[in-house]
Amino acid sequence: MSYVGVDVGTSVIKAAMFDETGRQVALEAAPAKVLRPRDGWFEQDPDEVVAAVAQVIGRVVSGSGRAPELIALTGQGDGVWLLDKDGRGVRPAVSWMDARAAGIVDRWQAEGVVEAAFRRNGGAMFPGCPAPVLAWLDSHEPAVLDRATTAAYCKDMVMQRLTGVRATDPSDASLPFLDPGSRTYATDLLERCGLAHRAGLLAPVVEPYPTGALTREAADLLGVAAGTPVTAGPFDLPACALGCGVEEPGDGHLIVGTTLACQVVIDKLDLAGEPAGLTIAYGARKRWLRAMPAMVGTAALDWVLTLVGLRHDQVDGILAGTKPGAGGVTCLPYFSPAGERAPFVESGARARFDGLTVQTSGADLVRAVCEGIAFAARHCLEAAGVRGDIACCGGGVRSRQWLRMFADVLGRQVRVATRPEVGAYGAVLAGIGAVSADAGARSWTEPDISVQPGSDLMSEYAERYEHYRAAVDRARMEWKERQA
Repeated sequence: MSYVGVDVGTSVIKAAMFDETGRQVALEAAPAKVLRPRDGWFEQDPDEVVAAVAQVIGRVVSGSGRAPELIALTGQGDGVWLLDKDGRGVRPAVSWMDARAAGIVDRWQAEGVVEAAFRRNGGAMFPGCPAPVLAWLDSHEPAVLDRATTAAYCKDMVMQRLTGVRATDPSDASLPFLDPGSRTYATDLLERCGLAHRAGLLAPVVEPYPTGALTREAADLLGVAAGTPVTAGPFDLPACALGCGVEEPGDGHLIVGTTLACQVVIDKLDLAGEPAGLTIAYGARKRWLRAMPAMVGTAALDWVLTLVGLRHDQVDGILAGTKPGAGGVTCLPYFSPAGERAPFVESGARARFDGLTVQTSGADLVRAVCEGIAFAARHCLEAAGVRGDIACCGGGVRSRQWLRMFADVLGRQVRVATRPEVGAYGAVLAGIGAVSADAGARSWTEPDISVQPGSDLMSEYAERYEHYRAAVDRARMEWKERQA
């Protein structure tokens, strides 16, 4: 038996083939183009995304010589992919990174809408999530919404194009309109956002996950037999947690990728505290992920490496050759033009370096960014209520020195599954359960690497973390004053 997991990322689209033991036997990837028509706007062409999905599936199937028993989808969350009745885009999709609706989120914060929504379902809205984007479109492009049939999520757009099934799963629907208990849309949330008249654009929520069969048209495009089962599993954050074997309440999950996604499994809803992050339906009823997906992870490291003329393959050596504290340089890693969404929502949040002198080196800046991102991860995971060990994945953990820094900063064991495509893997696990109720695949998620924190560095980083938190508090006051 063979299974294809597809991860429709923002910048890269991947298809991985797995055998009946969960071993990855083939992988294909294609770039995804992100359009930037204006400052702060990030869009994608749905047709280009579908074409790239078809390309990687076709290549992984032909290259492996295996016919898949299942095609399982996951992908980026949030944003708005406006589709007609055939699943084709009526305008370019608005990405989760988009900042055009920042003014709406600021207004909703002032009016109490953001807090009221959080107290209802545990999700704090940010500029790139569907509610403010839909409100922006309703105000600026109402005719486009009138032509649309569905305000979809990315993987659900692909699902509809491959199978004709118009649906979403509870994880993608969690923010911003899902009632976390009933797992149906909450009409009061739509009303609070002034979007009750657009409720028909929301796709039906199907538990555990939408399932369908490959149409003849899609089969010809992919080079796969018509009728092959297709599932739209959880979106990328919960798919990665599933692929890393994160199951027990209190266990944490960290994705060191383009975003810094920090998640903790919970079995009791916590709607108190500062509105921030997401509460994502996760598998069985009465299980959720308390997620704090910070806006910038490895993207910040990419930026500083480019700035100082260094390469990714030099990061391990830089971290090994520098000391904690980065020569007195500290970094607040809020590099996204849309601000921050976890563990707090501040559309005006901006990155900063402190402690620079003419003696500061490029290596100091790289280490300061790595430490800042690790501190941000601890901030997020503590806010999410982590109590146990932490499973880690993403491109950033290829640096073993950075991985060790995360363990030292977090003060917890960090475990890593060496299987590289955990998002696609998690989609396959979810898909197998949806179409066959086969629980045997759970044994596939055994971790392969475990890193323990060092007691001496753990103590030093704990002190530096307190300074980081104080700097964040001061910066938040400045951001608010600037926006007043």
